[in-house]
Amino acid sequence: MNWLKSTLSAVVGTEEPIYGPEAIQSVAQQTETTPYTEVNKEILRWRAYSYTNVETQTFYIMADNGTVVFVQVIYSNIVGIHTTAQFNVKIFDLSSKGNNKWYSDPLSNFMFDENMTSFGADNLSLTLNEDGDSYTIKSTVNSGSLVDLKFSRTAPGFVVGKDGTSYFGTDPKNPWGSMRHAFWPRCSVEGSITTSDQTYDLAGRGVFIMALQGMKPHHAAARWNFINFQTPTYSAIMMEFTTPPSYGSTKVNVGGIVKDGEIIYAGATNTVAHTATGQDEGSDWPAPQAIKWEWTGKTSDSKELSAVVEGPLGPRLDRIDVMAEVPGFIKSIAGSVAGTRPYIFQYSPQEKLSLKLKIGDEEITEEGTMFSESTFIS
Repeated sequence: MNWLKSTLSAVVGTEEPIYGPEAIQSVAQQTETTPYTEVNKEILRWRAYSYTNVETQTFYIMADNGTVVFVQVIYSNIVGIHTTAQFNVKIFDLSSKGNNKWYSDPLSNFMFDENMTSFGADNLSLTLNEDGDSYTIKSTVNSGSLVDLKFSRTAPGFVVGKDGTSYFGTDPKNPWGSMRHAFWPRCSVEGSITTSDQTYDLAGRGVFIMALQGMKPHHAAARWNFINFQTPTYSAIMMEFTTPPSYGSTKVNVGGIVKDGEIIYAGATNTVAHTATGQDEGSDWPAPQAIKWEWTGKTSDSKELSAVVEGPLGPRLDRIDVMAEVPGFIKSIAGSVAGTRPYIFQYSPQEKLSLKLKIGDEEITEEGTMFSESTFIS
């Protein structure tokens, strides 16, 4: 009966029943035997499943000149009957005037290469090299944002646990949904994006994330928190989602800290706290005003590790009303569920925050650049 209810809700968008926390097998369970696995080309394959799912490849850029950008490909399959792809480019105005540049375009004639590691469409190519350590992204999909970028991995990538995946369902051997994240936390970036009024030199540092939501997004998560923090020596990354009450409002947190050539720590024993909030008038969500991110665990050589980034977020870069921005096919997924009001709050504080890192008896503090998102869905 639970399987039938879940199948019906996946097809018609109805609210799910209460299965309880035992109906999610968090990736944290895998870390008991495998703290993390280094990313290889197999992990970077597009899955292109035939059932409802969303796959994304997102490239975050923190340029040496201060520009913050992300580019993204979204590949979606709705109930196995409708497949679509979208290319997004966002250039953030760090002056807090809100003049961000946002380009979102549907893709035509999209396809994968034979190995399912590269993606192409009319006027777009996203190519993984033979060694599996760099991507090139070239796009003339939108004449207002001409993209020519190269991301080269400078530290190993990772998935938490054995496969980076949390599974949903009352029968662990036959899950009906999944959530997976694979990270390249520290990359060098070269190239540019040319808009109608200027060319942005984007030489600097970047983060690449490949994600798979193997179920309807609002069934998998009610909240998200994400941080990308880059210092001269270290990269700290964390992704946390909280399930809806149907799965016990369970928190799943994956993250890690790396430096060039080395994963220092990766695991699931991390926490996020909104230490100050304010009710946002435009969305009525309790948007964060200050936040605290903590990583705790052991290094690969079994030293105790703790790290924290905390402080005020300052004026937000943007607040995205997802339902107003996304294509109609996603509106059809979420719009029929009462209480689903997805908003994304994006931040990059002008006041520099610091990564405070302790490894064994060694304590290190480095200022860095942060990009973070807090998302409220239902």
